[in-house]
Amino acid sequence: MTTATDRLDRSVLKLAAVLILGALAPLLDSTIVTVALHTLGVQLHASVATVQWISTAYLLALATAVPITGWSANRFGAKRMWIVALALFLAGSMLCGIAQNIGELIAFRVLQGIGGGLMLPILQTILLRAAGRERIGRLMAVVTLPVVIGPILGPVIGGVLVGHLDWRWIFYVNVPICLAAIALAVRTLRPDPAPTTAALDVIGLLLVSPALAAIIYGLSQVSDHGFGHAAVLIPLAVGAGLLTIFVLRRTAEPLIDLALFRSRSFTASTALLFLTGFGLYGAMLLLPLFYQQARGETVTAAGLLLVPQGVGSLIGRAAGGLTDRYGPRPVVLIGVVLTTIGTIPFAFSNPSYWLLAIALVIRGAGLSAVNLAVMVGAFGDLEPGQIPHASSTTRIMQQLGGAFGAATLAVVLQSQLTGHSTQLAYAHSFVWAIGFTVLAAVPGLFLPTKRRVLN
Repeated sequence: MTTATDRLDRSVLKLAAVLILGALAPLLDSTIVTVALHTLGVQLHASVATVQWISTAYLLALATAVPITGWSANRFGAKRMWIVALALFLAGSMLCGIAQNIGELIAFRVLQGIGGGLMLPILQTILLRAAGRERIGRLMAVVTLPVVIGPILGPVIGGVLVGHLDWRWIFYVNVPICLAAIALAVRTLRPDPAPTTAALDVIGLLLVSPALAAIIYGLSQVSDHGFGHAAVLIPLAVGAGLLTIFVLRRTAEPLIDLALFRSRSFTASTALLFLTGFGLYGAMLLLPLFYQQARGETVTAAGLLLVPQGVGSLIGRAAGGLTDRYGPRPVVLIGVVLTTIGTIPFAFSNPSYWLLAIALVIRGAGLSAVNLAVMVGAFGDLEPGQIPHASSTTRIMQQLGGAFGAATLAVVLQSQLTGHSTQLAYAHSFVWAIGFTVLAAVPGLFLPTKRRVLN
């Protein structure tokens, strides 16, 4: 039975509500813009290859900004950096709305991406500092709520905006959200603890940020060229080389604290975050395309057909309390089983819509349970001073796993479409997605069964 001490304080819930409001802006924006890419290409007279840079530029900027969040939160204060991140995203959204051509829009999306890249790690840092580790599972159920709401509301809002208003409103819709979030943050967020005097690891920044940008750029080219093309291999090699140099160099105050990996639970959790990126983001690439290409649905209809997965994710929020009680390992393993069960019907040749809807609810609940439990495993044994670095590191692993997963399944799908019918090609591709999901259970076995509570 949950006791009063197990529940989150009302002050923490109020703080979480303020932060979630701000986090909704980039999460809704990503799904809305994805829905609107075709319309943007038509309205701005741009080719498909050029229009894709609206998303690619945002992702590259986001990846570049993430590594600096740990240092900036410690140096300038998490509250101040949260407001800065919101202001950057607000400015980027307004500028995107007034862009006169595709070049300006892509450039302003970079500014949006920097703000979006700072947000989630700083949000985690603020809330973990406020709530403590003994209720981290319930806290993560709150922290990750925008990740659930975004995919549910984003396609619907995007379809309405694109269908009934000018394309500029897909960016203007962020303005009131950001303004309200900034005003509430100024009034509600507690003053930061005394900032550190740590100098910025400039060399580390010049290694890690370009490395992540190069890797994600290389992976973004996979769907067009395949893994063996120079346009993919050269950026991947450059990125891997820069990361290797960063890991091997020694400095007193690194941009990313590699000492975090001395914790077995944190190491297993980050490995799991990478692998769940394959199952989550890779399959999320397949799902809307499956409904549009294999089932002949419109973009808006495909978004609505994916709503059951969001419903399942909301149900999976209960895993937060279970993780606090039983530890992350059993919750992760059960979540992997549910995710696998929820993906299997998509590997059939012609499943019914009702079966797919039920499967998406189960899949959403499983993914939600895994994501909650793995974050508990990542942060459960860390000291408060390590939280900012851990927040940026876990975000990096999610981004890389998602990029690799999407790229791998894009290649699988493309190869299957060459020799099979559309229905069969998607069925075979989902078999690969199931395999990636099952593989995620391996690092899950190294997570603790019952989290140690450190005072």
